[in-house]
Amino acid sequence: MANTESGIPIEPVYGPEDLTDWDPATKLGEPGSYPFTRGVYPTMYTGRPWTMRQYAGFGTATESNARYRQLIAGGGTGLSVAFDLPTQMGHDSDAPLAHGEVGKVGVAIDSVEDMRVLFDGIPLDRVSTSMTINAPAALLLLLYQLVAEEHGIAGDRLTGTIQNDVLKEYIARGTYIFPPGPSLRLTADTFRYCRAEIPKWNTISISGYHMAEAGASPAQEVAFTLSDAIAYVRTAIDAGMAVDEFAPRLSFFFVARTTLLEEVAKFRAARRIWARVMREEFGARDPKSLMLRFHTQTAGVQLTAQQPELNLVRVAVQGLAAVLGGTQSLHTNSFDEAIALPTEKAARLALRTQQVLAYETDVPHTVDPFAGSYVVERMTDELEAAAVRLMERVEDLGGAVAAIEEGFQKGEIEHNAYRIAREQESGERVVVGVNRFALAEEEPYEPLRVDPAIETRQREALAALRARRDAAAVAAGLAALREAAAGTDNVLYPMKEALRARATVGEVCGALREVWGTYEPVASTW
Repeated sequence: MANTESGIPIEPVYGPEDLTDWDPATKLGEPGSYPFTRGVYPTMYTGRPWTMRQYAGFGTATESNARYRQLIAGGGTGLSVAFDLPTQMGHDSDAPLAHGEVGKVGVAIDSVEDMRVLFDGIPLDRVSTSMTINAPAALLLLLYQLVAEEHGIAGDRLTGTIQNDVLKEYIARGTYIFPPGPSLRLTADTFRYCRAEIPKWNTISISGYHMAEAGASPAQEVAFTLSDAIAYVRTAIDAGMAVDEFAPRLSFFFVARTTLLEEVAKFRAARRIWARVMREEFGARDPKSLMLRFHTQTAGVQLTAQQPELNLVRVAVQGLAAVLGGTQSLHTNSFDEAIALPTEKAARLALRTQQVLAYETDVPHTVDPFAGSYVVERMTDELEAAAVRLMERVEDLGGAVAAIEEGFQKGEIEHNAYRIAREQESGERVVVGVNRFALAEEEPYEPLRVDPAIETRQREALAALRARRDAAAVAAGLAALREAAAGTDNVLYPMKEALRARATVGEVCGALREVWGTYEPVASTW
């Protein structure tokens, strides 16, 4: 008998007996109504398609800006920005730790001047922008707002999302800066700032995607993501915010694998769990506070460098799983991402995949096509139960932060990743083109290559910036930021003024490191 990715047995045949004592009123409800199993909006895609985001960013701001213009011209309806590792870690391009990584896995952003170039000619009041940035998320959002203000666009006209989910960095990804306590304080300050200054912005995208990329099963992905979300909600409430003041702006980020049925069930189960938690544990009353709205990215971890054209098929199946599961926005990976950064042609094909799903299939014409499916409803119940059991274990350890400090989530994910690797090595888990149906010799493929001279150009630009800016204004701005960080004032206001004075990302993060320190990871004992 086959099993799902979460280890749940898959029966050859499902029927009414698999839904014994199953009440559609409590399990399903109506689309757009509690418990939101069938989707967060009554009409879903029948009115308009999901937002088609393409995750892009590499090299300099100029190069990435050109790619963004191409994606918009090709029919993309939202941007998703990838930042390089130095930016993600709060280092400038001329920092010793940045050497060799500038512009490699995303765009290098050192100051407001880079951000201005990145979005040159792009109508920020008409394009929704998602930024995949976590520990320094507040900085990048403020840089975006400063560029918008230079064009006369007020904060209340900006729409988009910052990932801003640092807890999953301690669990699965590693681009953290500060310890959990100060990181959660920065998150709460961001919630408050956006409520006052950028009210349409999604202040956090609580991410299971990177956990899945690290090896988490679908049940683990849901459980640990929602446990992190509970920690963020508690932090905001402890900071004096009412749940219905900030919860409608929470959003989530999940993966879509090729295991289509389980993925559809996963999204449905996640919505149902979150609606119940928000209503029963936190007393949320605004229906928007109960909605689990999410972005989906197809599974990069399932792409292969061998026979890379097969990834076009994988991505199409994964994208279909996300749409059948009710995603609000979608990024489809390019077929060559297992080799290098996507070429222009590969990025265009990835977008075209979404457009075929949206305009050539009949899936968008009805809400929740799988509702009432014996197998999907049974899988939804089983995934919900498995995820809830894991969430209860996190709670028993004292919540997400305490469990992180124990290494619990990281250990559970590592065990699952090891299981997957063993199954692939033995051939029990088939990877087409790798452990079955492989070619004796791979066809050559010319990937996109990032010019190593980018680092030199970024260093030169930073030197020129520091030479012409008002050094006294920068010093005053950083001093005010350190004072706010040491106290209880919202740090985003002095942070914005320091960035306006042309303080760099590395300098702002350095000022916070001086006050808050840096995180030292712990080894998992699980």
